[in-house]
Amino acid sequence: MKRLYVTFFLLSCLPALSGFSQDTTARAIRKQVIQFVGELTPSQRRIAVVSFTDSARTQWNNLPVGLAKRAGISVGEMTVPQRKRLHRILSAALSSQGYLKTTSIMHLDNLLNQYYDTLFAHKEINEKMYTQMRSLKWEHQNFYTAIFGDPAGTAPWAIKVEGHHLSLNLTFTADKLAVNPMFLGTDPAEYQISAYAGWRVLGQEEDYGLMLVNSLTAQQRKVATMSSQVPGDIITSASSNKRLIDYWGIKAAAMTKDQKAILQYIVHEYAHNLERGKADVEYAKIEKVGWDNVHFGWIGSYQESERHYFVINGPTFLIEFDNSGFGGQANHIHTIWREKGNDFGDDLLKAHYQANKH
Repeated sequence: MKRLYVTFFLLSCLPALSGFSQDTTARAIRKQVIQFVGELTPSQRRIAVVSFTDSARTQWNNLPVGLAKRAGISVGEMTVPQRKRLHRILSAALSSQGYLKTTSIMHLDNLLNQYYDTLFAHKEINEKMYTQMRSLKWEHQNFYTAIFGDPAGTAPWAIKVEGHHLSLNLTFTADKLAVNPMFLGTDPAEYQISAYAGWRVLGQEEDYGLMLVNSLTAQQRKVATMSSQVPGDIITSASSNKRLIDYWGIKAAAMTKDQKAILQYIVHEYAHNLERGKADVEYAKIEKVGWDNVHFGWIGSYQESERHYFVINGPTFLIEFDNSGFGGQANHIHTIWREKGNDFGDDLLKAHYQANKH
């Protein structure tokens, strides 16, 4: 525990580098998106680039594309150079850990296909089940990119990268950037077979959550734990339209120094999925309002193998983590990072429209 706190302390004391600003991040992403659009054929551009006012911009989904169609152009429809450019966009928008999580989630879809191919070949599932699984269209190639508006212009614009268990929503006004909401998921949470056995794409988020809840005293845990069934999904899922307004759980103010360090480390893990310039902005907001106002809440088992859920709710941000699995076994993660009040850049757009005549 002491080493964990010291590690976090050292990380938090790193100097803020002047070259890593939110504006720098936004300009780097814009540059890559402009080049991506320029490399599209006219017919591809008609599919990939749509109006900023299109309703698809403010809708998100984490279902397989066999269940929910997506706006934009799929990886499968891109040429090799265009796919390379997409990865440059992701690299500009995300940190190295955020990039690896995102691309690993895309690759997990290929592994799901291989998994059900193996089950069917070994006659462990029947043809009806196999056909149903294939109809979901799990595949790396079925992740979509859509650009809303003109990244080369002066008006607000946005880009969405989305597919099964992934929804990245980036909104731009000038050189200001909102990455919100950011949904990540993994099925399975831990891959069980083949050369990939043991692979946990979102393992760090889960480990630190379990570490924190199990570091609490019996009385603290009583305050933190909500007496209800583990939700089948995050509460603010794409289909629920719910918002977590009320704070529940234990306040960071009621935690020990070591417990608060673990809480901060969880938030650091989420915020720093974003590229450094944007991550520093969001983390500074949290520091400004103070950690004592952040709440940590838990539902379900305190063991990794059983269903569990946690929420970290602060004045400026929200994190949800849900490992509900199927049939009582926890092996299917949904998690989300939100900037409060800034879904799809709402705050950025409000400030932009107040300052500029349209």
